Amino acid sequence: MKKLLTFLAFGFVAVSVFAQPKPAIQFPDYKFTTVKANPITPVKNQYRSGTCWAYSTIGFFESEAIRLCKITDTLKYPDFSEFFVVSHSYYERGLKYVRLDGHLTFGAGSEADDVLDVIRDHGIVPNEAMTGMNYGTELPVQGELDAILKGFVEAVAKNPNRTLSTAWQRAYKSVIDEYLGKCPESFVVDGKTYTPASYRDAMKINPSDYVTISSFTHHPFYTKFAIEVCDNWRWDLVYNVPIDEFMAIVDNAVNNGYTLAWGADVSHPGFTRNGLAILVDAAATSTAGSDQEHWVGKEEGAPAPVKIVESVPTQESRQLEFDNKTITDDHGMQIFGIAKDQDGKKYYMVKNSWGETGKYKGIWYATEAFVKGQSMDVMVHKDALPKDIKAKLGIK
Repeated sequence: MKKLLTFLAFGFVAVSVFAQPKPAIQFPDYKFTTVKANPITPVKNQYRSGTCWAYSTIGFFESEAIRLCKITDTLKYPDFSEFFVVSHSYYERGLKYVRLDGHLTFGAGSEADDVLDVIRDHGIVPNEAMTGMNYGTELPVQGELDAILKGFVEAVAKNPNRTLSTAWQRAYKSVIDEYLGKCPESFVVDGKTYTPASYRDAMKINPSDYVTISSFTHHPFYTKFAIEVCDNWRWDLVYNVPIDEFMAIVDNAVNNGYTLAWGADVSHPGFTRNGLAILVDAAATSTAGSDQEHWVGKEEGAPAPVKIVESVPTQESRQLEFDNKTITDDHGMQIFGIAKDQDGKKYYMVKNSWGETGKYKGIWYATEAFVKGQSMDVMVHKDALPKDIKAKLGIK
């Protein structure tokens, strides 16, 4: 999504730094117990690329295929190609950039509906048919490609010939193909030949069944609007609901066997490198010790006791942060389960795309407050919506 430098930094190594400095917080040693976990495919690694939006949403659709096709054997879980989606997205974004004379953000970032649009228009392919690694590395390293593509479309948009040539679109597509590989027109899975569209249909994925939900007050509730972030370059529309109903959708989905593609802001200091997402109230969180420590000091070398206090997000606080650009579409992940800590506190289980890093091997545990406060949107199957909310939105 946005803040490509942030994601490039995360990709260099499993542990890295955020684009914005974060205060050091000594978190307790949490012990999590799974309450509900829906099937997910293995954690992948976007590495040095800004394509979290593709990894998270493809992971979501892999879980959808598992659910829809009733796949119980983990060895038969699907592995869809992220870079089939990325290739089409980059190409179509370049065309739009030129049509708008360069008045469009051009970069690696995007959002979940971009993936849905590609699946609707072009289909899905398995990863073995298109890995995207056509330029000499085992994991994505896209700095060179991103720079070349941006320079290319910037030059074309300036229209130095006063009329566009008949070659530029072919040349632009050839650059994408050389780096990511050509999008296959057909391929074989388990002895059967598919096209991308027929494979999508075989996986029982109907793009019209999916909706994206957000929650902000600068547009009326129960209407659709285009989220005003640069990564929404297709100007896709989302449904707008009150934040408590947004959270009810998340709970209803997970509890009824669905997962969600989640767009969120991860620049908050409570989003750690080690698998935690906690809406820490930095002012209220105490790093001071006991009364004894106050008077005689703490034992040398002992960590200071910490009481983690969370902020209480509201509809108003979300809007203020969105308007002030402190909540934006930093990162895409997949919500797939619910857990509780040793004190019985509820967390959402989140699949990330930074490899099997951190204490929980690529899984993050996000508190209700964090999801409520830092979410940009979620994509989910329409049948995962509570019936009353579905009716309010006019979804059938």
